Amino acid sequence: RFCCCLDLEHMASKPKPPTAGAAAKAKAVKAKKAVQKGARTTLKKKVRTSVHFHRPKTLKKSRKPKYQRRSAPRRTKLDQYTIIKHPLTTESAMKKIEDNNTLVFLVDTRANKPKIKMAVKSLYDIQVSKVNTLIRPDGQKKAYVRLSHDYDALDIANKIGII
Repeated sequence: RFCCCLDLEHMASKPKPPTAGAAAKAKAVKAKKAVQKGARTTLKKKVRTSVHFHRPKTLKKSRKPKYQRRSAPRRTKLDQYTIIKHPLTTESAMKKIEDNNTLVFLVDTRANKPKIKMAVKSLYDIQVSKVNTLIRPDGQKKAYVRLSHDYDALDIANKIGII
């Protein structure tokens, strides 16, 4: 029921006794204010010792692709047949075959000595003791392949078809 006259005694709020819920609420409000204010109220300015800025090293995650970018693995471009182009049959090459037990080949410019050694070994089934290379003035690479003592360069040259 409502009455027109104001009953001030009835409307005056009575102080409630503190309960456990009220204490928890007061604690939560205090924590909220502390969070809003922040832990550090005064920020300390960083002292810079260098005029250069170095970007900080951040976390670098390893790549985890969702799909392969290449459907098939790449083919090796330098196989034994592309490494060795052809043997040389000049007079100086023939002299090397006879005197030094050495075969002379023109090879791919990207091939290095171990690859040349492996290619000669797999193509002609011979043991190679060492390989010397040079790049000719016309830009092609020449390889002097010295055979081991077990093999004779003349026999291999006949087998290849140089002589």
